[in-house]
Amino acid sequence: QVQLEESGGGSVEAGGSLRLSCTISPLTFAPACMGWFRQAPAQGREGIVGFESDGTIDWADSVKGRFNLSRDGPKNTLYLQINNLKPEDTALYSCAAVPPWQAHFCREYFAARHYHYWGQGTRVTVSS
Repeated sequence: QVQLEESGGGSVEAGGSLRLSCTISPLTFAPACMGWFRQAPAQGREGIVGFESDGTIDWADSVKGRFNLSRDGPKNTLYLQINNLKPEDTALYSCAAVPPWQAHFCREYFAARHYHYWGQGTRVTVSS
């Protein structure tokens, strides 16, 4: 059974940084692509970044320049580094994965409906 688990969220002041983690199990599962999404209170889900194993990364315009992505292959973990946090970054951050047999969905990284596996999310709260 494929599972995604996020961690690293918390409450920080504006200007601070956080590194969110998304660990996929089992280690043998290799998704076609992955994405990070966030959902602010009373708002819809927003796609932040899409990532493929070949290194292709696509960022949403709203987060370019402050967010970075890295990966630990042996641990099957994807990291989202968020710098210079702003109050508007307050949201539940979730990672998601597209299985290999649905790789055609990876053409639209920010379409949440295409992702088959989701984590429970980790909450980020930024105070001004």
